[in-house]
Amino acid sequence: MAWAGSPPRGRLPAALLLLALLLASAALPRGARAVELGLKVPFSPRDVLPILPRQVAWPVMNTLHSAVDLLPSFVAAVAPGAPAPAAWSGACFAVNEAAIELTPGDRNGTDVGGAVLRLKTASAQSWTCMDLYVFATPYRITWDYYFAAREHTLEIKSWEEEAELECVKQHGISVFLMPSGMLGTLLSLIDVLPLFSNTAWGQHSNLAFLEKHMGASFEKRSQPWVANIRKEDIQSGDFLALSKIRGRWGGFETLEKWVTGAFAGHTSVCLKDEKGDLWVAESGYENEKGEEVIAVVPWDEWWAMALKDESNPQIALLPLHPDVRARFNESAAWEYVRSMVGKPYGYHNMIFSWIDTIGDNYPPPLDANLVMTVMSMWTRVQPLYAANMWNEALNKRLGTEVCKVRF
Repeated sequence: MAWAGSPPRGRLPAALLLLALLLASAALPRGARAVELGLKVPFSPRDVLPILPRQVAWPVMNTLHSAVDLLPSFVAAVAPGAPAPAAWSGACFAVNEAAIELTPGDRNGTDVGGAVLRLKTASAQSWTCMDLYVFATPYRITWDYYFAAREHTLEIKSWEEEAELECVKQHGISVFLMPSGMLGTLLSLIDVLPLFSNTAWGQHSNLAFLEKHMGASFEKRSQPWVANIRKEDIQSGDFLALSKIRGRWGGFETLEKWVTGAFAGHTSVCLKDEKGDLWVAESGYENEKGEEVIAVVPWDEWWAMALKDESNPQIALLPLHPDVRARFNESAAWEYVRSMVGKPYGYHNMIFSWIDTIGDNYPPPLDANLVMTVMSMWTRVQPLYAANMWNEALNKRLGTEVCKVRF
Protein backbone atom coordinates (compact mmCIF):
# COMPACT_ATOMS: atom_id res chain seq x y z
CA MET A 1 0.00 0.00 0.00
CA ALA A 2 1.32 3.44 -0.87
CA TRP A 3 2.27 5.67 2.05
CA ALA A 4 -0.05 8.70 2.14
CA GLY A 5 -0.17 9.73 5.77
CA SER A 6 2.43 9.76 8.53
CA PRO A 7 5.75 8.02 7.88
CA PRO A 8 6.09 4.36 8.89
CA ARG A 9 7.39 3.73 12.39
CA GLY A 10 11.12 3.36 12.60
CA ARG A 11 11.76 5.75 9.70
CA LEU A 12 12.57 9.43 10.10
CA PRO A 13 12.16 12.01 7.35
CA ALA A 14 15.51 13.21 5.99
CA ALA A 15 14.98 16.71 7.41
CA LEU A 16 14.51 15.39 10.95
CA LEU A 17 17.54 13.14 10.60
CA LEU A 18 19.66 16.08 9.45
CA LEU A 19 18.35 18.18 12.30
CA ALA A 20 19.25 15.46 14.80
CA LEU A 21 22.78 15.24 13.38
CA LEU A 22 23.01 19.03 13.47
CA LEU A 23 22.17 19.15 17.16
CA ALA A 24 24.55 16.31 17.92
CA SER A 25 27.46 17.93 16.09
CA ALA A 26 26.77 21.27 17.74
CA ALA A 27 27.52 19.68 21.12
CA LEU A 28 31.04 18.67 20.09
CA PRO A 29 34.07 20.83 21.01
CA ARG A 30 34.94 23.56 18.50
CA GLY A 31 38.05 25.50 17.52
CA ALA A 32 41.43 24.77 19.02
CA ARG A 33 39.92 22.38 21.57
CA ALA A 34 38.58 20.19 18.77
CA VAL A 35 42.03 20.15 17.15
CA GLU A 36 43.64 19.09 20.42
CA LEU A 37 41.21 16.18 20.69
CA GLY A 38 41.61 15.24 17.05
CA LEU A 39 37.90 15.71 16.36
CA LYS A 40 36.45 16.64 12.99
CA VAL A 41 32.74 16.54 12.31
CA PRO A 42 31.53 15.74 8.78
CA PHE A 43 29.67 19.02 8.56
CA SER A 44 29.08 22.20 10.51
CA PRO A 45 25.54 22.81 11.80
CA ARG A 46 25.46 26.23 10.15
CA ASP A 47 26.56 24.82 6.79
CA VAL A 48 23.66 22.41 6.39
CA LEU A 49 20.89 24.72 7.49
CA PRO A 50 20.11 25.96 3.93
CA ILE A 51 19.21 22.46 2.75
CA LEU A 52 16.69 21.93 5.54
CA PRO A 53 13.02 22.87 5.01
CA ARG A 54 12.38 26.59 5.43
CA GLN A 55 10.10 26.13 8.44
CA VAL A 56 12.94 24.29 10.21
CA ALA A 57 15.95 26.26 8.96
CA TRP A 58 14.87 29.90 9.31
CA PRO A 59 14.01 29.87 13.03
CA VAL A 60 17.38 28.24 13.77
CA MET A 61 19.30 30.64 11.50
CA ASN A 62 17.61 33.65 13.07
CA THR A 63 18.74 32.37 16.46
CA LEU A 64 22.34 31.76 15.39
CA HIS A 65 22.81 35.04 13.51
CA SER A 66 22.13 38.71 14.20
CA ALA A 67 23.01 42.10 12.73
CA VAL A 68 26.17 42.27 14.86
CA ASP A 69 27.59 39.23 13.05
CA LEU A 70 28.03 41.48 10.01
CA LEU A 71 30.97 43.16 11.74
CA PRO A 72 34.40 41.72 10.91
CA SER A 73 36.68 40.68 13.75
CA PHE A 74 40.34 41.77 13.71
CA VAL A 75 42.67 38.76 13.83
CA ALA A 76 46.11 39.96 12.68
CA ALA A 77 48.26 42.66 11.09
CA VAL A 78 50.57 41.16 8.46
CA ALA A 79 53.69 43.27 7.93
CA PRO A 80 56.68 42.68 5.62
CA GLY A 81 59.89 41.62 7.32
CA ALA A 82 58.15 40.31 10.43
CA PRO A 83 60.25 37.76 12.36
CA ALA A 84 57.44 35.18 12.20
CA PRO A 85 54.19 34.76 10.27
CA ALA A 86 51.06 36.17 11.84
CA ALA A 87 48.94 33.35 13.32
CA TRP A 88 45.34 33.02 14.54
CA SER A 89 42.41 30.64 14.82
CA GLY A 90 39.51 31.09 12.40
CA ALA A 91 35.84 30.17 12.45
CA CYS A 92 36.45 27.22 10.09
CA PHE A 93 40.21 26.62 10.06
CA ALA A 94 41.72 26.42 13.52
CA VAL A 95 45.30 26.98 12.32
CA ASN A 96 46.10 29.96 10.07
CA GLU A 97 49.35 31.71 9.20
CA ALA A 98 50.03 34.68 6.93
CA ALA A 99 53.09 36.48 5.62
CA ILE A 100 53.52 39.21 3.02
CA GLU A 101 56.25 39.78 0.44
CA LEU A 102 56.73 43.12 -1.30
CA THR A 103 57.14 43.07 -5.09
CA PRO A 104 59.37 45.69 -6.72
CA GLY A 105 58.13 48.51 -8.92
CA ASP A 106 59.70 49.81 -12.12
CA ARG A 107 63.01 51.65 -12.22
CA ASN A 108 61.44 54.92 -13.41
CA GLY A 109 59.50 55.25 -10.15
CA THR A 110 56.11 55.44 -11.84
CA ASP A 111 55.06 52.19 -10.15
CA VAL A 112 55.72 51.79 -6.42
CA GLY A 113 55.29 48.04 -6.63
CA GLY A 114 52.84 45.71 -4.93
CA ALA A 115 52.80 42.67 -2.70
CA VAL A 116 51.82 39.03 -2.42
CA LEU A 117 50.12 37.89 0.77
CA ARG A 118 50.45 34.15 1.44
CA LEU A 119 47.91 32.64 3.81
CA LYS A 120 48.05 29.02 4.99
CA THR A 121 44.92 27.35 6.32
CA ALA A 122 44.80 24.03 8.19
CA SER A 123 42.74 21.94 10.60
CA ALA A 124 39.25 22.55 9.24
CA GLN A 125 36.53 21.94 11.79
CA SER A 126 34.28 20.24 9.24
CA TRP A 127 34.27 19.14 5.59
CA THR A 128 31.84 21.85 4.53
CA CYS A 129 32.96 25.02 6.34
CA MET A 130 34.80 28.02 4.93
CA ASP A 131 36.42 31.21 6.24
CA LEU A 132 35.63 34.64 4.81
CA TYR A 133 38.23 37.40 5.25
CA VAL A 134 38.50 41.15 4.70
CA PHE A 135 41.96 42.66 4.04
CA ALA A 136 42.32 46.39 4.61
CA THR A 137 44.69 49.33 4.50
CA PRO A 138 43.69 53.00 4.78
CA TYR A 139 43.63 53.01 0.96
CA ARG A 140 41.83 49.81 0.02
CA ILE A 141 39.53 47.04 1.18
CA THR A 142 39.38 43.63 -0.50
CA TRP A 143 38.04 40.24 0.51
CA ASP A 144 38.48 36.53 -0.18
CA TYR A 145 37.17 33.21 1.11
CA TYR A 146 38.94 29.89 1.69
CA PHE A 147 37.35 26.47 1.49
CA ALA A 148 40.39 24.18 1.27
CA ALA A 149 43.25 23.57 3.71
CA ARG A 150 46.29 24.74 1.75
CA GLU A 151 48.37 27.82 0.95
CA HIS A 152 46.42 30.67 -0.66
CA THR A 153 47.76 33.83 -2.27
CA LEU A 154 46.31 37.32 -2.49
CA GLU A 155 48.09 39.56 -4.98
CA ILE A 156 48.18 43.34 -4.75
CA LYS A 157 49.46 44.41 -8.14
CA SER A 158 50.20 48.00 -7.24
CA TRP A 159 49.91 50.28 -4.23
CA GLU A 160 47.70 53.32 -4.62
CA GLU A 161 50.60 55.63 -3.80
CA GLU A 162 53.87 55.75 -1.90
CA ALA A 163 52.03 56.59 1.33
CA GLU A 164 50.13 53.27 1.24
CA LEU A 165 53.40 51.36 0.85
CA GLU A 166 54.92 53.19 3.83
CA CYS A 167 51.79 52.51 5.87
CA VAL A 168 52.01 48.77 5.12
CA LYS A 169 55.72 48.72 5.97
CA GLN A 170 55.02 50.27 9.37
CA HIS A 171 51.69 48.73 10.33
CA GLY A 172 51.02 45.89 7.90
CA ILE A 173 47.78 44.86 6.24
CA SER A 174 44.91 44.41 8.68
CA VAL A 175 43.21 41.02 8.44
CA PHE A 176 39.59 40.74 9.58
CA LEU A 177 37.61 37.51 9.88
CA MET A 178 33.89 37.40 9.15
CA PRO A 179 33.09 35.11 12.10
CA SER A 180 29.80 33.82 10.67
CA GLY A 181 31.16 32.79 7.28
CA MET A 182 29.47 33.46 3.94
CA LEU A 183 25.97 32.35 4.91
CA GLY A 184 26.03 34.02 8.31
CA THR A 185 27.29 37.28 6.81
CA LEU A 186 24.48 37.31 4.25
CA LEU A 187 21.92 36.56 6.96
CA SER A 188 23.37 39.31 9.14
CA LEU A 189 23.08 41.72 6.22
CA ILE A 190 19.42 40.77 5.98
CA ASP A 191 19.12 41.65 9.68
CA VAL A 192 20.84 45.05 9.23
CA LEU A 193 18.85 46.34 6.26
CA PRO A 194 15.49 46.45 8.09
CA LEU A 195 17.00 48.77 10.72
CA PHE A 196 16.89 51.55 8.11
CA SER A 197 13.46 50.68 6.73
CA ASN A 198 10.75 53.27 7.39
CA THR A 199 8.12 50.58 7.98
CA ALA A 200 6.58 48.65 10.85
CA TRP A 201 9.08 45.91 9.98
CA GLY A 202 11.93 48.39 10.43
CA GLN A 203 10.51 49.59 13.75
CA HIS A 204 10.20 46.02 15.03
CA SER A 205 13.78 45.28 13.90
CA ASN A 206 15.17 48.28 15.78
CA LEU A 207 13.30 47.40 18.96
CA ALA A 208 14.46 43.77 18.71
CA PHE A 209 18.09 44.89 18.20
CA LEU A 210 18.00 47.18 21.26
CA GLU A 211 16.43 44.47 23.40
CA LYS A 212 18.91 41.79 22.31
CA HIS A 213 22.13 43.82 22.48
CA MET A 214 21.36 46.41 25.17
CA GLY A 215 18.65 44.82 27.27
CA ALA A 216 16.41 47.80 26.48
CA SER A 217 12.66 47.44 26.15
CA PHE A 218 9.90 49.69 24.90
CA GLU A 219 6.49 49.17 26.46
CA LYS A 220 3.61 49.83 24.10
CA ARG A 221 1.16 52.29 25.62
CA SER A 222 -2.47 51.37 25.81
CA GLN A 223 -4.88 53.38 23.72
CA PRO A 224 -5.90 56.13 23.51
CA TRP A 225 -2.38 57.35 22.69
CA VAL A 226 -2.92 60.78 24.20
CA ALA A 227 -0.65 62.32 26.81
CA ASN A 228 -2.30 64.62 29.35
CA ILE A 229 0.47 67.19 29.21
CA ARG A 230 -0.29 70.88 28.82
CA LYS A 231 2.19 73.34 27.42
CA GLU A 232 1.54 75.57 30.40
CA ASP A 233 2.81 72.83 32.75
CA ILE A 234 6.24 72.58 31.11
CA GLN A 235 8.87 74.70 32.87
CA SER A 236 12.36 75.97 32.12
CA GLY A 237 14.97 73.25 32.48
CA ASP A 238 12.60 70.37 31.72
CA PHE A 239 14.36 67.78 29.58
CA LEU A 240 13.24 66.12 26.34
CA ALA A 241 14.74 62.74 25.37
CA LEU A 242 14.02 61.52 21.84
CA SER A 243 14.48 58.04 20.43
CA LYS A 244 13.87 57.33 16.75
CA ILE A 245 13.18 53.69 15.95
CA ARG A 246 12.50 53.50 12.21
CA GLY A 247 13.78 54.90 8.92
CA ARG A 248 17.29 56.07 8.07
CA TRP A 249 17.78 58.05 11.29
CA GLY A 250 16.14 55.33 13.35
CA GLY A 251 18.70 52.79 12.15
CA PHE A 252 21.56 55.23 12.73
CA GLU A 253 20.36 56.04 16.26
CA THR A 254 19.98 52.35 17.09
CA LEU A 255 23.62 51.70 16.20
CA GLU A 256 24.63 54.91 17.98
CA LYS A 257 22.89 53.75 21.16
CA TRP A 258 24.58 50.37 20.92
CA VAL A 259 28.14 51.75 20.68
CA THR A 260 27.69 54.58 23.21
CA GLY A 261 25.45 52.84 25.73
CA ALA A 262 22.92 55.67 25.56
CA PHE A 263 19.17 55.09 25.53
CA ALA A 264 18.27 58.28 23.66
CA GLY A 265 19.40 59.45 20.24
CA HIS A 266 18.68 63.15 20.68
CA THR A 267 18.08 65.53 23.59
CA SER A 268 16.62 69.02 24.01
CA VAL A 269 15.86 71.38 26.87
CA CYS A 270 12.79 73.57 27.44
CA LEU A 271 12.98 77.27 28.33
CA LYS A 272 10.32 79.89 29.05
CA ASP A 273 10.95 83.55 28.29
CA GLU A 274 9.85 86.67 30.17
CA LYS A 275 6.41 86.57 28.47
CA GLY A 276 5.84 82.96 29.50
CA ASP A 277 6.26 81.62 25.95
CA LEU A 278 7.77 78.14 25.74
CA TRP A 279 10.86 77.43 23.60
CA VAL A 280 12.99 74.36 22.85
CA ALA A 281 16.79 74.68 22.70
CA GLU A 282 18.60 71.99 20.75
CA SER A 283 21.55 71.26 18.51
CA GLY A 284 21.14 69.86 15.01
CA TYR A 285 18.49 72.28 13.74
CA GLU A 286 18.80 72.83 9.98
CA ASN A 287 18.86 76.52 9.01
CA GLU A 288 18.03 78.16 5.68
CA LYS A 289 21.49 77.34 4.31
CA GLY A 290 21.12 73.65 5.10
CA GLU A 291 23.62 73.87 7.96
CA GLU A 292 23.08 71.98 11.21
CA VAL A 293 23.33 74.53 14.00
CA ILE A 294 22.28 75.24 17.57
CA ALA A 295 18.86 76.92 17.69
CA VAL A 296 16.00 77.95 19.97
CA VAL A 297 12.65 77.05 18.42
CA PRO A 298 9.13 77.98 19.59
CA TRP A 299 7.42 75.00 21.21
CA ASP A 300 4.52 74.92 18.75
CA GLU A 301 6.89 74.82 15.78
CA TRP A 302 9.07 72.16 17.39
CA TRP A 303 6.08 70.00 18.31
CA ALA A 304 4.62 70.28 14.79
CA MET A 305 7.92 69.06 13.31
CA ALA A 306 8.01 66.15 15.77
CA LEU A 307 4.50 65.07 14.75
CA LYS A 308 5.45 65.13 11.05
CA ASP A 309 8.68 63.18 11.59
CA GLU A 310 8.37 59.92 9.61
CA SER A 311 10.92 58.18 11.86
CA ASN A 312 8.24 57.93 14.57
CA PRO A 313 10.26 59.46 17.44
CA GLN A 314 9.46 58.37 20.99
CA ILE A 315 9.56 61.56 23.10
CA ALA A 316 9.98 61.49 26.87
CA LEU A 317 9.37 64.66 28.89
CA LEU A 318 11.49 64.58 32.07
CA PRO A 319 10.66 67.43 34.47
CA LEU A 320 13.32 68.72 36.81
CA HIS A 321 13.23 67.47 40.37
CA PRO A 322 11.73 70.16 42.65
CA ASP A 323 15.04 70.58 44.53
CA VAL A 324 16.92 71.05 41.25
CA ARG A 325 14.25 73.35 39.84
CA ALA A 326 14.63 75.61 42.87
CA ARG A 327 18.32 76.06 42.01
CA PHE A 328 17.84 76.40 38.24
CA ASN A 329 19.01 79.85 37.06
CA GLU A 330 16.67 80.67 34.18
CA SER A 331 18.30 83.98 33.24
CA ALA A 332 21.77 82.44 33.15
CA ALA A 333 20.45 79.60 30.99
CA TRP A 334 18.94 82.05 28.50
CA GLU A 335 22.17 84.06 28.42
CA TYR A 336 24.18 80.94 27.58
CA VAL A 337 21.72 79.65 24.98
CA ARG A 338 21.60 83.02 23.16
CA SER A 339 25.42 83.04 23.04
CA MET A 340 25.37 79.63 21.34
CA VAL A 341 22.56 80.15 18.79
CA GLY A 342 23.77 79.70 15.22
CA LYS A 343 26.97 77.88 16.16
CA PRO A 344 27.81 74.50 14.52
CA TYR A 345 26.12 71.30 15.59
CA GLY A 346 29.11 70.05 17.58
CA TYR A 347 30.63 67.21 15.60
CA HIS A 348 33.89 67.88 17.40
CA ASN A 349 32.27 66.51 20.57
CA MET A 350 30.11 63.77 19.07
CA ILE A 351 32.83 61.16 18.51
CA PHE A 352 34.14 61.69 22.05
CA SER A 353 30.74 60.97 23.56
CA TRP A 354 31.58 57.42 22.44
CA ILE A 355 35.37 57.13 22.58
CA ASP A 356 36.01 58.51 26.06
CA THR A 357 38.27 55.92 27.74
CA ILE A 358 41.59 54.31 26.87
CA GLY A 359 40.34 50.80 26.21
CA ASP A 360 36.69 50.27 27.16
CA ASN A 361 34.88 52.08 24.36
CA TYR A 362 33.75 49.30 22.07
CA PRO A 363 31.03 46.69 22.57
CA PRO A 364 32.13 43.31 21.16
CA PRO A 365 32.92 42.50 18.43
CA LEU A 366 33.99 46.11 17.75
CA ASP A 367 37.57 47.01 18.58
CA ALA A 368 40.02 49.84 17.94
CA ASN A 369 41.52 48.14 14.86
CA LEU A 370 38.18 47.93 13.08
CA VAL A 371 37.18 51.48 14.05
CA MET A 372 40.51 52.93 12.88
CA THR A 373 40.28 51.05 9.57
CA VAL A 374 36.78 52.37 8.93
CA MET A 375 37.76 55.91 9.93
CA SER A 376 40.83 55.87 7.68
CA MET A 377 38.89 54.57 4.68
CA TRP A 378 36.01 56.96 5.31
CA THR A 379 38.45 59.89 5.37
CA ARG A 380 39.35 59.07 1.77
CA VAL A 381 35.85 58.20 0.54
CA GLN A 382 33.93 61.01 2.29
CA PRO A 383 36.51 63.68 3.21
CA LEU A 384 33.93 66.37 4.08
CA TYR A 385 32.06 64.03 6.44
CA ALA A 386 35.33 62.89 8.01
CA ALA A 387 36.40 66.51 8.46
CA ASN A 388 33.24 67.14 10.48
CA MET A 389 33.14 63.92 12.45
CA TRP A 390 36.69 63.23 13.63
CA ASN A 391 39.27 65.50 11.96
CA GLU A 392 37.67 68.54 13.60
CA ALA A 393 37.54 66.71 16.93
CA LEU A 394 41.19 65.66 16.82
CA ASN A 395 42.38 69.09 15.67
CA LYS A 396 40.53 70.74 18.56
CA ARG A 397 42.08 68.45 21.16
CA LEU A 398 45.59 68.40 19.66
CA GLY A 399 45.68 72.15 18.96
CA THR A 400 46.37 71.52 15.27
CA GLU A 401 44.69 72.58 12.03
CA VAL A 402 45.48 69.90 9.42
CA CYS A 403 45.23 66.64 11.37
CA LYS A 404 43.84 63.70 9.36
CA VAL A 405 43.17 60.13 10.44
CA ARG A 406 45.87 57.76 9.25
CA PHE A 407 47.20 54.48 10.58
